[in-house]
Amino acid sequence: MAPLAISLTPAKQKFILELNAHQFERLAANFGFFSDSFIRSLEQAEKDYRAGRVKKISSLKDLRK
Repeated sequence: MAPLAISLTPAKQKFILELNAHQFERLAANFGFFSDSFIRSLEQAEKDYRAGRVKKISSLKDLRK
């Protein structure tokens, strides 16, 4: 992963992350958001959503059931 200069500003119980468009694209590429497999998984998720194959959860604990 290539180094990325970003600015983090601490706020009360959170951090504010500032990126310009170029930095955001580099970060997305480092996370693999432009890879073919990620794009295919998004397309499949959209198909599942349109077909009603989704389950609403209120917590990640609901996934264990």
